Amino acid sequence: MAKHWLLMDAPGDDGGQFRTRLAGVGRHLPATHLTTDELMSTTAHRTRIDLERLTGIHERRISVGEEDSLSLATSAALDCLDKAQCDPSSLDVVINCSITKLRGGLSQWLEPSMGSAVAHALGAEHAMTFDLSNACAGMLSGVTVLNNWIRQGSVKRGLVVSGEYISQLGWNAARHVRSIISKELASLTLGDAGAALLLERATGDSGAISLAGFTTIAGYSRLCLAYPKGRDPGARMFTDSRGIQRAAILDTPLLLREVMETVGISMHDIDHVITHQTSARAIRKGMAAVRTTFGEGPRHPAVITVDRYGNTASTTHTVALVEELEAGHIRPGETIALVALASGLEIGVVLLTVDEDLVKRYGHDN
Repeated sequence: MAKHWLLMDAPGDDGGQFRTRLAGVGRHLPATHLTTDELMSTTAHRTRIDLERLTGIHERRISVGEEDSLSLATSAALDCLDKAQCDPSSLDVVINCSITKLRGGLSQWLEPSMGSAVAHALGAEHAMTFDLSNACAGMLSGVTVLNNWIRQGSVKRGLVVSGEYISQLGWNAARHVRSIISKELASLTLGDAGAALLLERATGDSGAISLAGFTTIAGYSRLCLAYPKGRDPGARMFTDSRGIQRAAILDTPLLLREVMETVGISMHDIDHVITHQTSARAIRKGMAAVRTTFGEGPRHPAVITVDRYGNTASTTHTVALVEELEAGHIRPGETIALVALASGLEIGVVLLTVDEDLVKRYGHDN
C-alpha cells in the first residue's frame, strides 16, 4: 500500500526566524459521571459483554443536556487562557477542531463556524477564525497549521479548541449492540470533553514544537464511519475496532521512525507518549509493538486516562496532557510525543518540549 509521509519540522538557526511554544493547556469536563456498568445496563439486548474488562474504561464524563460542543469548547478555552494569564484580545486566530458542532441539543451547526462562536464568547473579537475537522486527529492537525503560521511570522499567538459532545453515539449504540463483534461497540467507549491549546511565538530558551508528522492511509477509510441512520437522534458510528488496531500497530512505528530520524533522537529520548485514548488494552498493545520495533521504549509508560474519561475524540490528547501537568508528572525540558490515530486513517505525531513557565502554571516547580 502506497503511503505519503508529510513531515513539517520547526526551523533551526538557518531554517527560519521563529519557533512555537506551548503556552497554555486547558480542559473542561462535564459534571456527570457515567460508569461502564451503568451504560451497559441500558442496552436493549442482553449482550453479556464485560466492556470494562475489554477496554479498561471504568467511567466517562457526559453531558446530560446542560452542555454542548460550543459550551465545552468555550469553557476549556477560558481555562486555558486563565492558566496562561492571556488576554483573549491578544489572540490572532482561533481554530475549532471538533468533530461535533452541536449547539442547543443535537443540531449540528456548520455556519457560522464554531471557531467564530468560540472567539465571540471569549471576547477575541479581532481573531481570525475557522473550523478544521480531521476526525480524532483534529486538534493536532490544528496545532500543525498554527505552528506553521507562527514559524512563518504570519501570527504571534493563537488558540486551538475543541468541544466534543459525542456521548449521544453511545446511547444510540446501546439500542443496537448485541454481541462483542458489533460494529457499534466502540461507540460505548465515548465521553464528552472540551479542550484548548494556546500556542505562541517562542522566546529565548523556552520549550518548542520540534516537529509534526502526519499521513493519511485512505485504504483504511471505511474502518470507521458515522452518519445519521434510522430514527435514532443525531448519528450512529460503525467501527471495525480490530481492523483499526491492526493498521495502527503496522503503520504507526514507520512514522515514528521517520520523525525521530528527522529530529535526530532515539525512542528513549522521548519522556512521555500520549496516544489517542481508545482503550487501555489497545494502548498497551501498541506500545509493546513500538518497543519491539525500536528495541526500547520512551522513558515513562504511555499515559492512560481512558479509564476515567473514555474516548473523548479530538480532545483526548489535551485532556491527558492537563492530567499529567496537574499531577506533576511532567518536568521542564521534557519531550512529549502526542500520537494521533484517527478514522480515515490518519496517523500523526507532534513532538514538543515544555518549559518551566508552563509547568509552574499547573502548581509545580519540579
